Amino acid sequence: MVPFLIEDMFAQTGATYSRGDTWQSHVVTDGLLVTGQNPASSDASAKAVLALL
Repeated sequence: MVPFLIEDMFAQTGATYSRGDTWQSHVVTDGLLVTGQNPASSDASAKAVLALL
């Protein structure tokens, strides 16, 4: 059991947090940073990186 949710820690520090549906693709780009939620996001993450090049 995890003692806290990372989402709660983000909220406490003022960070922006978003998520997609469970095991669905979800990619966020912020400047030159590209993040993907899970393995289902691999294709979309790669395309986002290529778009930045």
